[in-house]
Amino acid sequence: MASLAPASFGAALPAAHDAAGAQHYPQGTLYVVATPIGNLADITLRALHVLQLVDVIACEDTRHTQTLLRAYGIDRPGARLLAVHQHNEAEAAQAVVARLAQGERIAYVSDAGTPGVSDPGARLAAAVRAAGQRVLPLPGASSVVTLVSAAGLVADGGESNAHNSSAFVFAGFLPTKAGERDTAVQALAQEPRAVVLLEAPHRIETLARALAVLRERRITVGRELTKQFEEIATVAASALPDWFSADRDRTRGEFAMVLHPVAVSGDGGAEGERVLRLLLAELPVKTAVKLAAEISGAPRNTLYELALRIRNEAGSDDDTDGA
Repeated sequence: MASLAPASFGAALPAAHDAAGAQHYPQGTLYVVATPIGNLADITLRALHVLQLVDVIACEDTRHTQTLLRAYGIDRPGARLLAVHQHNEAEAAQAVVARLAQGERIAYVSDAGTPGVSDPGARLAAAVRAAGQRVLPLPGASSVVTLVSAAGLVADGGESNAHNSSAFVFAGFLPTKAGERDTAVQALAQEPRAVVLLEAPHRIETLARALAVLRERRITVGRELTKQFEEIATVAASALPDWFSADRDRTRGEFAMVLHPVAVSGDGGAEGERVLRLLLAELPVKTAVKLAAEISGAPRNTLYELALRIRNEAGSDDDTDGA
C-alpha cells in the first residue's frame, strides 16, 4: 500500500458527501466495495461515503481494513468491523444475512481490489442473494482490468482474428503442485484468448519456468501495480525466467500477468474459415472444427465459435455432436 499521510485525504470525505450523499442507499443491503490495490488515492467518492454510512463493515482482515479506514480519516470502532475471510466465509455469511434482515446496511471489502475476484466475497454475495436480500456493487480498482488496460492485447493475423483481441479469460492463481500446474499450463496453450493470471512473489519464478513452454507467446507482467515501484513489461514466454533473474527486484511484490492472444500467422485465420465452411457442409460441428484446426493450424476454440455463428446465420438445427 502506498504511504500517504491521512492529511492528504482531508478534502476527500466532504467531497464524497457532496458527490454521493444525495443518492439513495437502501437499508438491508450488502454493499460490495472495491478498495485500492496499492495507491490509496484510487478509491471512489461513493465508496468513501458508503464506508462512513453503513452500520457494519465486513472485511477480509479487520486490522488491514482499520488501517485503510484511518488513512481516509474514517473512525470505526472494532465492534463495527466483522471478519469475513476465506476460512469462515460460509459461516460468517449467515451472520451478515441475519443483520441485513434487521435492516442494517453492511459493506464488504477485501484487503485490496474488488471483492469476489480471486479474493473472498463471492460466497457472501451468493448467500445474501439466496436469502432474497440486495447486493449493491461499488466498482473500483482491480488488478485484472488494470493490467489488461495497459497490456495492448492485440492479436496478430488480421481482421479474421480481431474478435479475439478484446476477449480475455481470468484464470487467477494456478495450482501450486507441479503436476497440476503443468497440466494447467498445457490447457492455457490451447486457449487462443488472452488469459490473466495472478501470483505471489515466492512462487513467481516457478510460474515463469512453467510458462516458458509457451515459447513465443507474449506475456505482459504487471508488478506492484499502482504502487511506487510499479513495473509493466512484455516479453516472450521463453524469455520470462531470464527476465526475472536479470534483476532480483523483479521478484518482489504482487503480480498480475496476462498471456496475449494467440497470433495466427499469415492468412491462417482466413484459411481456417475457408476449410471450416467446406467441412460444415458435410459434417457435424465438432468433427468439422477438429479437422479444420488440424488442416489450417487455426485455434480450435476460435473455429468452434465461428462454426456456431455460421450455423446460426444459416438457421440450421444440426446437432453439434455434443460439443
